Amino acid sequence: MRTKAVAAAALLTLALTGCGAEIAPRGDAATSAHYPVTVDNCGTKVTFAQKPARTVTNDVGITELMLALGLEDRMAGYVMPDDKGDVGKVAWKDGYQRTSWLSKDPITKEVVLQAKADLVFAGWHYGFGEADGFTPQALAELGIGSYVLSESCRSGKGQERGVMSPLDALYTDLANLGEIFDVRDRADKLIADFKAQIAAVPEPAYRPSVFLYDSGEDKPYTSGRFGAPEEIIAKAGGKNVMGDLADTWTTVGWESVVQRDPEVIVINDYATPDAEAKRKFLKSFPPLAGVAAVRNDRIFVLDYVDLVESPRNPAAITALAAYLRTVPAR
Repeated sequence: MRTKAVAAAALLTLALTGCGAEIAPRGDAATSAHYPVTVDNCGTKVTFAQKPARTVTNDVGITELMLALGLEDRMAGYVMPDDKGDVGKVAWKDGYQRTSWLSKDPITKEVVLQAKADLVFAGWHYGFGEADGFTPQALAELGIGSYVLSESCRSGKGQERGVMSPLDALYTDLANLGEIFDVRDRADKLIADFKAQIAAVPEPAYRPSVFLYDSGEDKPYTSGRFGAPEEIIAKAGGKNVMGDLADTWTTVGWESVVQRDPEVIVINDYATPDAEAKRKFLKSFPPLAGVAAVRNDRIFVLDYVDLVESPRNPAAITALAAYLRTVPAR
């Protein structure tokens, strides 16, 4: 295992410095005394000889990690679907305007090659996948470096995420990006601000039970104890009714939802007219009629990007906490 890790790190280092690619624009301070810099990314030591100049990000949360650190000038662009929601309201909305939306379709080698990327920031199930051959190894063979989202570290066949808690993953990636792009002061401040925001959430007198509803009518798609919603719900003062499932995002049976009788349902909104349609379904689905959350109309909506690793997690925790404090104890 050690030999494989060393080989992978060497290959990624070569990808960042080889193939004649000019990673930093001429005259940039990318080759300062800060470099080379090495970070631990999902258990692999990855070395950066220079500051990446043309990063391509995949998906909303990953893109916003870069924007929250003010790194849009180090981006060639981002890939995300056209149901990404209203990014004009986020704190780093101006960053979206300063970089390019490269594609609304799944990320591919062709997209990153056309963008002349020197680094791809994605995750397993967030762009990287063995089935379509879009992996860090495949990119390294093209002379393109990779950084893997820490929330997705353990995500192969027969393995589930859970290497670290979702918020620890958020802080880890911010710290690593701070090192990679030589903006550690920005990263440290953001991490401290996020921790303070979450710490300011009052300790609840009562923790209502919560079911995370992503999608599905025949069977619901939800999240177990290894998914980001587990910690988001817990930090907000609730209890994930599917927290006993050793899984991340998974399908369950409606009978298990009815048996656990959640007091609140949180809808995962994919930023289309999606949330209202899901609410109507939940309210009209006969098996749920007696469930406390439906009976008392306690249905709360969070955006998809709130519920995966992203800089929106602290605000999502604060908002959900305020809602959960309105739920009376049983």
